[in-house]
Amino acid sequence: MRRKSSFQGMASINITSLVDVTLCLLIIFMLTAPYIQGGVEVDLPEANTRQQLVKEGPVISITENRQIYFQEDPVTMDEMVERLAPFLPDKETVPVYLRSDEEIPYGFVLKVMAAVERAGFVNLSLVADPES
Repeated sequence: MRRKSSFQGMASINITSLVDVTLCLLIIFMLTAPYIQGGVEVDLPEANTRQQLVKEGPVISITENRQIYFQEDPVTMDEMVERLAPFLPDKETVPVYLRSDEEIPYGFVLKVMAAVERAGFVNLSLVADPES
């Protein structure tokens, strides 16, 4: 004997909670994305420079304790030149960007610039923050 129930099953799916969770995750990713960007932390000097069209190229960074980074990997001066080797076929068109902490002595920056030039690259760009 089965008794007929007065309640019927619900055939639709409630997606409100799914949308809420998705929007919360989207907001979390939007808020945290600027803080997880890669790169070596360097206190760039400010300079009044002209705006330039930026092309992709290798980035060399010098931190305040004179540590050299190629992209995000710490390297020595000789290793830096070796890491530039894959870019040699396009050395006339590929820019090399040099980021240096403003407290680094000019002579040390010149040594790094000379090593890049000896490797055969002629398109070296110094990176600075725009003046406020």
